[in-house]
Parts: sequence; C-alpha cells; structure tokens
Amino acid sequence: METNTIASATQQISQIKEKGIDFLYQRGPNLLGAIIILVAGYMVARFLCRLLGKWLEKRHLEPPVRMLLTRLVWLVIMALFVMVALGTLGIAVGPLIALMSVAGVGVGLAMQGVLSNLVAGLLIIFTKPFRVGEYIEIIGCAGQVNTIDMFTTVLVHPDRSRVVIPNRKIVGEVLHNYGNIRQQNISIGVAYSTNLPAAIAVINQVLIANPRVLKDVPPVVVVGAFADSSIEILVKPWTSVNDFGLAAAEIKLAILESFRSSKIEIPFPQREIRVLNAGSSKL
Repeated sequence: METNTIASATQQISQIKEKGIDFLYQRGPNLLGAIIILVAGYMVARFLCRLLGKWLEKRHLEPPVRMLLTRLVWLVIMALFVMVALGTLGIAVGPLIALMSVAGVGVGLAMQGVLSNLVAGLLIIFTKPFRVGEYIEIIGCAGQVNTIDMFTTVLVHPDRSRVVIPNRKIVGEVLHNYGNIRQQNISIGVAYSTNLPAAIAVINQVLIANPRVLKDVPPVVVVGAFADSSIEILVKPWTSVNDFGLAAAEIKLAILESFRSSKIEIPFPQREIRVLNAGSSKL
C-alpha cells in the first residue's frame, strides 16, 4: 500500500511538472510579455504622476486635490496596461469589463453618501468658499477651519474641541466667512454725567496700547444706546481669529482700570422711587 501511494504521488508530481513545462513552453513568451507590460506600465504611471504632481503644485492646488488627481491618473494608466497584459495572456477582456461595470454601478449605489461627500469636497477645494485658518459659521456650527479633506471639513472651537462636518452638509448652505480676523463687540455703560469725548479718548488709548488689536483696521468706538441707568458705548476693534478671546478679556480689564484712574463712573442699575402725598391719609 505504501509503495502504491508513493508511486501515485510521484506520478502526480511528474504530471504537474509536465503540465508546468507545457504551460511555460506554450504561454511562457506571453507571460513574459505580460510581466514586461505591467512593469512598463508601473514605470510610465509613476513618471507621469510625478510630472502631473509638479504641474499641479505650480497651479497652487490644495494637497488633497493633487493627491486625488495623481492617484486617479495612476489607476487609469495601470488599468489600461493591465488590460493589455491580460489580452497578451489570451484572456478575454470584454466580459471582465462588463463585470467591472456592473460591480461599479452596485458600489456607486451603495456608497451614495460617500460619493456625495467626495463631490462636495472637490467643489469646496476648487471654488474655495473658505480656506484653512479662517473662521466660519455654517449649519449652526462655528469655528476656525483646521483641515479640508475630500470627505469632511474639521472646525476647531476656541476651547480646542473639534467639529467634523460632512462636506455634503456644507455645499448649498448659507456660509458666514469671517476670514482671518474678527471684530469684537464690547459694550460699556457710563453715567449720564460722563464727558463722552473724554471717555471715548480713554478707550481709544487702551486699544492703541493693546498689541492684539489690529492697527491697520480702524476700531469703531461710538455711542450705542441710552439705557435706563447708563449710556452704552460700543467698542468694536479688530483682532486676529487666534487672539479673539484673549483680546476681549484684556480690553475689558484695561478699560475698567483706565476708567477708575480717570474717575469715569460705570453705574450699576438703579431706580428712583418717589412717594407722593406721603403725609396725607385716607379716612
């Protein structure tokens, strides 16, 4: 039994060797040609993608767009060379293309959300409604743009928390883009007896002394409203997005100290009550 088993295994091995030799003899040149075609395709795709990447970089396109376009070109070139290699091996390419088309339709239907995010990401990158570093408000979310990817946009809040927004939620919505600078909106109340030009001059001095306040954009310091117990002065200087929170705190503290040193009163809410005919009484 053992002898028969060994003989059978030896016979099978010899048959496999004969079939392998016959395959190499018959298909060897075609297989070698297919390998050469694939290697040539890889080299051509790599060379063309490098040229395309340098050209796109000169066009100042965003890195995600450059990466996407170079990868698409690489895939197209390699797909063409793979088809040629399969044809060289004698494999029918037509049914394979039809199968890939059907599979592509199924994958597209299953990934509608992902593809819509991709298309929206390309629209955002090409149209550039906002850039990295700018402060925006959209669909109830606000923050500084941290990254713009193919599928999502990431905003960073002043507390360093992150908001990840799918790109399809951004395209078609009302967008408020503050850019790289923001305007403060500080309201300060002074007494009705205050010398308003002097108070405004003190505030302007505070703004000039603060290094976070932008000097190339004139600040707005005007009388805002006449409240019950005070006159409101609106202070609206411009600061960078990164300095927005710290600048507001520093400006408020400096104005308070300057008002105290200048004897400018910041009144608290109060009401005057008058009692009429206090000495009379009803019978």
